[in-house]
Amino acid sequence: MKEENLYTKPTKKQLLKFIIPSAIGIFLFLFPIPWKDSVNIPLGVISDFFAALIKPAASLGLMIVITISALFSLITYLFKPKFIMDNKLLSKLFVTSPAYIITRILGSIVTIMCYFQVGPEVIISPDTGGTMMGLLETLVAWFFAASFLMPFLMDYGLLELVGTILRDFTRPLFKIPGRATIDLLASWVGNCNVGVVLTSQQYEKGYYTAREAITIATCFSAVSLPFCLVIAAMLGVDDKFIPFYAILCITGVLSVVIMTRIPPLNRYPDEYYPLVGKQIQEEEPEGIKKTQWGLKLAVEKAEKGLNIKQILYNGVETWLGIVFSLTPIVMSFGTLALVLATYTPAFDWLSLPFGYYLKLLGLEEAFKAAPATIVGFADMFIPAILAANIASYKTRFVIGILSLVQIIYMTEVGTLIMTSKMPIGFKGLLAIFIEKTIISLPIIVLLTNLFGITG
Repeated sequence: MKEENLYTKPTKKQLLKFIIPSAIGIFLFLFPIPWKDSVNIPLGVISDFFAALIKPAASLGLMIVITISALFSLITYLFKPKFIMDNKLLSKLFVTSPAYIITRILGSIVTIMCYFQVGPEVIISPDTGGTMMGLLETLVAWFFAASFLMPFLMDYGLLELVGTILRDFTRPLFKIPGRATIDLLASWVGNCNVGVVLTSQQYEKGYYTAREAITIATCFSAVSLPFCLVIAAMLGVDDKFIPFYAILCITGVLSVVIMTRIPPLNRYPDEYYPLVGKQIQEEEPEGIKKTQWGLKLAVEKAEKGLNIKQILYNGVETWLGIVFSLTPIVMSFGTLALVLATYTPAFDWLSLPFGYYLKLLGLEEAFKAAPATIVGFADMFIPAILAANIASYKTRFVIGILSLVQIIYMTEVGTLIMTSKMPIGFKGLLAIFIEKTIISLPIIVLLTNLFGITG
């Protein structure tokens, strides 16, 4: 077959329909800009604006929303009212399993207690429930902006073009499609939660298999550069930020190369979401250049892109889904995790094997640092808080990098993954977290030694 039969040069109109929305998406999600003595992305600036706007009423709003979520879910389960069951949006929000109904009820109880400051101190403390309320206020603002703006990144051909061009790099190295690099970049310069939502939606649309989606969500939804700076500063190692960040990036890549080839990640099914099947087409036919094929797929995708009305409707549906389904779970799981970390010796006991592991790797104050190696499963800030009091510079340096490589923390990312359509539960996330910790630690220590970090 001749090349001209396979590839028809796109018209100017087709190119513009692909280029303009995709350029907007790149700018919003991937373009770092200086902002308030730091670096942010336009989506982050917009989200911060919304967060400031809703702050006076955010706590009250969260309490009302989470309570409505619990009550309507319970009513729907018990009585199946017609107005909810026959409505596509309402049924999506409130038809759920008994386990999630219980979680939503617990989330509403915790939220009410925190809002009115009644109940046990372990629940309503600024270190537990109070922290989760603050996190959710920020999270809701982030997803309000992202829900309406994500189509510019996903639905106008950018992923098709990038995926086709980068397939030969990502497939052999990480066993994932080339389009996954956009997920990584979106979280790397912006927010790792956005990366997880992007991955989840790509799975539900048939562009990732279950194994690929879980791999990307648990290993590629990296933390943003500004957050890395914050953690380094909290630990007092920001004077060595260049080697700190270099080791973080190298460790992230090497750990994923290893983990994609061993259980549990390689045991997840290489099957597409059953409701849609395979939709991805990164492999170019014989006789056509890779860039031409990528551009062809991109303009075809852009032709089917959403109009403004569809973007607004889908944005409302996505955001309401996050607000009514996710916030109660984050509130209940997150508060429980912080209670265990703050008020019980649970993480001290569980981390004992890692104390011996750190000692074997030659780190000072190994047993004092051990809880910080696993407490990141609860929340991303806690390892830095625990490690800040360690005297050894090198140990703080290693723990800081480890906490940023681990990624899976239940107060946000872990819960996002568990509540998605990806076939992975709590046990799977815990197994991946522990494996990543075990694999990453010797790499970090070796590289720290090679960079000459001491003290």
